[in-house]
Amino acid sequence: MPAATAPAAGRSFTHGQGSTVVAEHPKQVVVFDLAALDTLDALGVEVQGVAGEYFPGQLAKFADAKKYPRFGTLFEPDYEALNAARPDLIITGGRSSARYSKLKDIAPTIDQPTDDAHYLETVKANTERLAAVFGKQEKGRALLEDLDRSIATLKQTTATRGRGLIILTTGGRMSAYGPGSRFGVLHEGFGIPSAAPTLKASLHGEAVGSEFILETNPDWLFVIDRDAAIGEGGGAQRLLDNELVRQTTAWKQGQVVYLEPANTYLIGGGIQSMRRLMEQIADVYAQPRQPTAP
Repeated sequence: MPAATAPAAGRSFTHGQGSTVVAEHPKQVVVFDLAALDTLDALGVEVQGVAGEYFPGQLAKFADAKKYPRFGTLFEPDYEALNAARPDLIITGGRSSARYSKLKDIAPTIDQPTDDAHYLETVKANTERLAAVFGKQEKGRALLEDLDRSIATLKQTTATRGRGLIILTTGGRMSAYGPGSRFGVLHEGFGIPSAAPTLKASLHGEAVGSEFILETNPDWLFVIDRDAAIGEGGGAQRLLDNELVRQTTAWKQGQVVYLEPANTYLIGGGIQSMRRLMEQIADVYAQPRQPTAP
């Protein structure tokens, strides 16, 4: 549980880049991280403003720029607008963490880190921190307890249903991700045995081709279409529909799973995002096998 003390000016919270004193129940909050925004939404916390223009899935309401003013992008904050708005709190994380040092000079700022090697633990710690900052501890506990129960049930199924391989596609290319990677929660968190446990855990995965998928021959192939996630079409299904991939057990058994792209790639790390990902995995494992026609 993130440590918190109670000095006169507010409470001090430890986070990804140190500790920050935050006023009691901050009202004017600007968020530079979609995962944090996802969690705040689940906790019932309203925000003053956001960054970026693309708010997919469960974050669609934040596309209303009149209700949720923009303060730059996740990579390039609008420092002038922030200085004028004088927020009580700024939240960074993931793609905006590199801007923390500048943002903290404008207003109290906390950074929500993502640790790929301990992804699920990160989600829980970040949820607990935000719940504590906004006095939503009871709601936060309920969300996490519900997630824990559901994951425990899911793991009873995944452990005995074969090995999985995670593939990200973009621009006609593929990368594979294994345990300890940014998408490795499917293995460590959800209990899916890895079909490629020796893959290096790197941010961009390990470049592979259809030959690798055939050699690995996973029982389940989990696919993240990055192009679809960022609103640039998407060609994962066309890319994978080839003679080599069609020979795999995953293809023959109808166990090629296209993960909800924006939820997995853009919002991953939020408590709602984690819940949706878990539910998608649970749903496909609950369905009877439907062999793909040759």
